[in-house]
Amino acid sequence: MIYKGLKGVVCTETKLSKIDGERGKLIYAGYSAKDLAISRSFEEVAYLFWYGQLPNEKEFKWIQDQFKDNRELPFHLKNIIKSLPPSLEMLDVLRTAISAVEVTSNERPSIDDSIKLTSLIPSIIAYRLHALGVRSFPSIQRDLNHVAHYYYMVTGREPKQEYIKPLETYMILTMEHGLNASTFSARVTTSTESDLASSIASAIGTMKGPLHGGAPSGVIEFLNEASQSDDISDLIRHKVKSGEKLMGFGHRVYQTLDPRAMALKQIVHENQKADKWFELALKVEQVAIDVLAELKPGRNLYTNVEYYAAAVMKALDIDSSLFTATFTASRIVGWTAHVIEQRQDNTIFRPKAKYVGPTL
Repeated sequence: MIYKGLKGVVCTETKLSKIDGERGKLIYAGYSAKDLAISRSFEEVAYLFWYGQLPNEKEFKWIQDQFKDNRELPFHLKNIIKSLPPSLEMLDVLRTAISAVEVTSNERPSIDDSIKLTSLIPSIIAYRLHALGVRSFPSIQRDLNHVAHYYYMVTGREPKQEYIKPLETYMILTMEHGLNASTFSARVTTSTESDLASSIASAIGTMKGPLHGGAPSGVIEFLNEASQSDDISDLIRHKVKSGEKLMGFGHRVYQTLDPRAMALKQIVHENQKADKWFELALKVEQVAIDVLAELKPGRNLYTNVEYYAAAVMKALDIDSSLFTATFTASRIVGWTAHVIEQRQDNTIFRPKAKYVGPTL
């Protein structure tokens, strides 16, 4: 029996996350990902993945300080980033820069190095934008939490809480999602006893593929159409009748409500007066539900996390070329946690392939 793409094959155990597509649940190390995204910070959830428990007050302060202490780009990384061809995409830059970060140990992946790699991503992106002449390189700010600092570094603008909370919710919700393609790449690389930076470079290379880390650009286009339409209901009715896919609706894993979309929708709803794109996303979703109920009775189609992520990216005016980089900036927490977990009970990955070529 051949399982193309290893679909459905269980090849390891994990304490990091559980996806229950039938019931629409995502569990992070024993906690509801939805609840964590609404009530906790990026640093707290990262601590949960790395240490297996939520931090107390002292530990929370410590992890915040660790993020802030690791934001400065070393000189050699700046030189590498500057020397890369302008034609390279941002994920190419991240992959190359991360592979050149000096980790403390080549023998065992550490949490200290995980924090270091995660903290450096905003600075790598910002310095690349500086090298391309997009904007000047902002000074590192120690008074900002990680997500606010990410926004500040990649946009050059001072963060506003009504924008940062939706972005932080999104970045928590995309930290970890089981043994997806990029996470599997990271675990395969570390299973050879390679170092942490190499494992994360493998993951970034996999994330770059459009079948995995593709940005919510289709949803952006859909929302743009809706914002320019005189009748959103007619627009959606035309798309449904013509068989066109409603971008941002449906998910290959979740057969019911995507818990990540539910959490992000709640935060967007609470901040809907902050930006027209928040209001528009909420309105378009409701209209789409009404139209689908009319034209496709009995068929349940719900928004996925990319739908509201698109609204957040539009509201924050984050350039579309940085969408997948933003995804990477959050998923690196899950990658590093998987790498550490893999090495705690390691077996090298070595599946077989069935030979179908000529025989002697």
